[in-house]
Amino acid sequence: MFPFLKYRKIYFIFSGILILVSIFSLIFFRFNLGIDFTGGAILEIEFKKERIANQEIEKKLADLHLGSLTLQSTEEKGLILRMRDINEETHQEILKRLNGEIVEKRFESIGPVIGSELKQKTKIFTFLILIAIIFYIAFAFRKASRPVSSWQYGLTAALVAFFHDILIPLGIFSLLGKFYQVQLTIPIVVGLLTILGYSVHDTIVVFDRIRENLLRKRGITFEETVDQSLNQTLSRSINTSLTSLFVLAAIFFFGGPTLKYFALILILGISLGTYSSIFIASPILVGWLKLRERQRK
Repeated sequence: MFPFLKYRKIYFIFSGILILVSIFSLIFFRFNLGIDFTGGAILEIEFKKERIANQEIEKKLADLHLGSLTLQSTEEKGLILRMRDINEETHQEILKRLNGEIVEKRFESIGPVIGSELKQKTKIFTFLILIAIIFYIAFAFRKASRPVSSWQYGLTAALVAFFHDILIPLGIFSLLGKFYQVQLTIPIVVGLLTILGYSVHDTIVVFDRIRENLLRKRGITFEETVDQSLNQTLSRSINTSLTSLFVLAAIFFFGGPTLKYFALILILGISLGTYSSIFIASPILVGWLKLRERQRK
């Protein structure tokens, strides 16, 4: 049996460094928000012949006042243009100035008012989900209130899911936005909420095994029970995650540009969620117990 808890300080230090780097990135770099949040337009085109250089495209469109124009290459001849919100007349003028040597694949326009509403709703829904997780797990683990209180299971799962499995991917996307102009869009937010559910589910599986062992096994310490539970659920957690990661890796490398970063956020979140459910969440429960024992003394 591998002594997981013996090395918990190493896990905490490693995760702490990742969290600090993520917080630093979020404070100083923030996000490169997509048009879903800021308002604007997105135009995806494909050149019929040879692709025009980005500098030439920017020169042709310079006097249209498109705001912060961003050009993103897709495949060999594809291009995505992100710009301020434009009317249909400007839209057609852009197509005209590109000499008709293109095929328009999609055009989307969203106003800044809708973007503001989406940001607000995302914050509210995330907060409500975290509160619901705490109450649900506290209720589900009410029979396993010794030696750790049932609400601590719920609080641990919610805190680990949010501050570890959500915060670190957000920090990574903040860095990607700063150095590679990757934008935060609604699909990525959907991916984050999916990660939240996936992470909590994976943590609950481990906690549920701890609960079963607490009820069945007597005469061993809580720390030994947690170590046994982690060894019993390790292969299941890894195998379940790998089946998801194989599919997401295929989408990331071979799927279209629309799904690329949605797949990436899920790859990051599922990997971190699997890691945290084994190496972070359960050691935190043991930390709760040791803290309470020191307070009693």
